[in-house]
Amino acid sequence: MTLLDIRLLTVQEYHLMAEIGILDEDERVELLGGQIVKMAAKGTAHSASVTRTEKLVNNRLGNRVLVRLQDPVRLNDNSEPEPDIALVVPDPLYYEDHHPTPSEVYLIIEVADRTLRKDLGIKATTYALSGIADYWVLDVNDRKLHVFREPSQDGYQSIAVLGDDASISPLQFPDISFAVRDMLRPLITT
Repeated sequence: MTLLDIRLLTVQEYHLMAEIGILDEDERVELLGGQIVKMAAKGTAHSASVTRTEKLVNNRLGNRVLVRLQDPVRLNDNSEPEPDIALVVPDPLYYEDHHPTPSEVYLIIEVADRTLRKDLGIKATTYALSGIADYWVLDVNDRKLHVFREPSQDGYQSIAVLGDDASISPLQFPDISFAVRDMLRPLITT
């Protein structure tokens, strides 16, 4: 068996492909590790959890962060994912002149209804290799929050799975706490 030499794309080439029409402007893709990866369609549970979490973050952190929804983050020369939620350093230009880089990212949250395997796999690896210190995956189906911390070249060294009855604080804001259940659909009790 022979290994193939795979040519990875750079962020610049990826942008050029969009500019000249190789990638359609409405095509839902992102660049991970030099490869163009399709993004899943957003289900209603996914969209609702993104909105819930955005409101929660804005209510608790206000102007301490800038919340970006499904916008690019430039991790390195070969990766520019579009996380569901990125809490970034406030920028007076709202990142008009560049996408946030790892040093400007406080926390990345991916919401998974159909994408759990990708979010826990390739995305976790990509974020760890780029030094993203705080990465959360909200599993809306199993009502769990996967928390990844202590990034290294071997992946995240700290991984915890919290149930919907747990609370958590972002690394950069230990004075603020979020209940996992507040990011999820309310349970209906009879």
